[in-house]
Formats: sequence, structure tokens, C-alpha cells
Amino acid sequence: MTRTVRLLATASGLAAVAFAASPVAAAGTASGTTITNTASLDYQVGGVAQSQITASDSFTVDRKVNLTVAEVGSTTTSVSPGQVAAVTAFTVTNSSNATLDLVLAATQLAGGTAAHGGTDNFNTSTIGVFVDTNSNGSYDSGTDLAAAYLDQVAADSGKTVFIVANIPLGHATNDVAGVRLTATAAEGTTAGSQGATVTETSGANTAGVDTVFADTNASGNVARDGIHFAEDDYTVLAAALTATKTSKIISDPLNGATNPKMIPGAVVEYCVAVANAAGSATATNVSVSDALPATTTYLAAFGIKVDGTVTGAVCNADGSAGGSFASGTVSGTLSNIAAGVTRTLMFRVTVN
Repeated sequence: MTRTVRLLATASGLAAVAFAASPVAAAGTASGTTITNTASLDYQVGGVAQSQITASDSFTVDRKVNLTVAEVGSTTTSVSPGQVAAVTAFTVTNSSNATLDLVLAATQLAGGTAAHGGTDNFNTSTIGVFVDTNSNGSYDSGTDLAAAYLDQVAADSGKTVFIVANIPLGHATNDVAGVRLTATAAEGTTAGSQGATVTETSGANTAGVDTVFADTNASGNVARDGIHFAEDDYTVLAAALTATKTSKIISDPLNGATNPKMIPGAVVEYCVAVANAAGSATATNVSVSDALPATTTYLAAFGIKVDGTVTGAVCNADGSAGGSFASGTVSGTLSNIAAGVTRTLMFRVTVN
């Protein structure tokens, strides 16, 4: 008897080690699996061993439906007004113990606090759902395909899914558009065809495969409804440009540079100052165009100076030669204007 107990204890210890060393999937045993347990009885009559008696019981593992949608990263997605194909990324995971189709839907918030603390105050002009077709974790236009659902997602697997949207023009820095990606559990029985929405089994356990929802109420979700969502947001970082045009008289034909007056023949210096407010995005490809009135004549000897600076409200004569004059219009391109920077375009005319 003592020996038997020792042998059983040793066997039990080996089994425990073997279980601990084997990886266990979060989904657990696959639904539909039949688990059979058999007990055996040995006995003697008059010291003679009798035939062993066995008793078995079997049951079928039911289906636990659990799915998770999670934002990739933890910060807002910065966008520019008018930006095309702005991307936010999510992971969609099937933690069920069965293969499922996962139906996808992208929606926009209607006000309120967005995922990263800003207040939702605008909608994107378009919004679509795309699957990471090549599984590289980045959105690739033309490669990653638009999709209404993930087809036959195996237990303990998932996909990266992108919301891709266009940002309307006319929005200012810190405007926010909140978006939500929702996944709904559907039957994954036929490849290439979206299955029907999964429903939970009501009532007592049956002999067949029952369905139990196991999704949680994390991040505002409703627990155990076979649906899960996550949110992200787009935050606008815009260039806030202002343009100020000033004029300064340089000389006139009678007084020269001493107390000159704005009389015919006077030389007038124009300065167009372009400022970008602090906290804004860098403005690029800044082009200035100024059509001269017929009562003035462009002074070619002075030329056009670009990328000058401003001290206080006064333009400095420190720009470099650039720009062009054609058909009565002065034109010039300024270098990129970062937040808090002012650049100028300067030229001179004579009064006719």
C-alpha cells in the first residue's frame, strides 16, 4: 500500500512538471472538443482478482467568445488641415476558443472627450477600414485592402487594422476628431463569406456546443455582448499664418532722403511680413504674390529680397536676393516658416 501511494505521488509530480512546461493558449481547449474521463475498479473475490470494471463520462467543450480591439500606441495622431489618408492603427484579436469572423466598423465621435483627452469638435471628410494585408504593421496604400470583416480568424490570433481618413481644410491647431473601431463576433464557418452574428446560448447547458460571451467592459465597453471597441483620435497641428504689409518712404525728388514726402517720383519700400504663431506646424512652400497698382513702377535696381527678419514691427533689410517681377506682379517664395518664426519679402517702387 505504501509503495503504491509513493508511485502515484511520483507520477503526479511528473504530470505537474509537464503541464507547467507546456504553453497554454489564452483561448483554452477548442470548442467542440470531446473530453472523456474513465475510472477503473479493480477488486478480488476469495483472493482471486476479478475482471476490471470501468466507468466513463464524456462532455463537449462549449464555445467561449472573447475578442479585443486595442489602439496601437498611446498618443494622438497629429494631422494637417487637408491631409489625405491619415492613419490610426488598432489590433483586433480573437481570444475565443473557436475560429470566428470579426465584423469591422469605423465610426466617428459626436462630441465629448476623445481618447487622448481633447474635445471632439469635427469629423473627418472620409473614413474607411483597411486590413494590414502584408502584416508589416504599417499602412501601405494600394497593398492593404479595405475590408468589412476579418475572415476566419483562428483562436488566439488577430490582425492589425487601420482607420484611414481625410482631414478637411479649415481646421486650427488642437481641433480633434475622435474615431472608434468596433469588432463584432460572427460565425467563421465559410471562408470568403461573412458569417452571421454570433448569439449567446440561453438557458441550461446542452449536450452540444453552447456559446458563452466572455468579452469585458474595459475602456467603456459593455461586458459579454460579443462586441468590443477601442478609440483613437486625430489632432490638428496647423500653421497659423498672418501676413502684414507695410510701406516706408525712402526718398523723394525734392527732399532726397531728408524728411521725404509721398510725391510723384518718391521711392517707397514695401515689406510683406509672414508670421507663424507659436505652437503651430511648420508652413512650407510659402509663396507671396503682390500685384502693383498702376500708379507705381517697380524699382528693378533694388530688386526683391526674401527671408528677411522683423524686429518689433519693423522689417529689417537683411533678406537675400530672390523672387521675380513679371506682368506687373512681384512674386517670391519664402523658406519654411516654423512656429514662432517671421519671414519677409521686400521690394521698392516709385510713385508715378
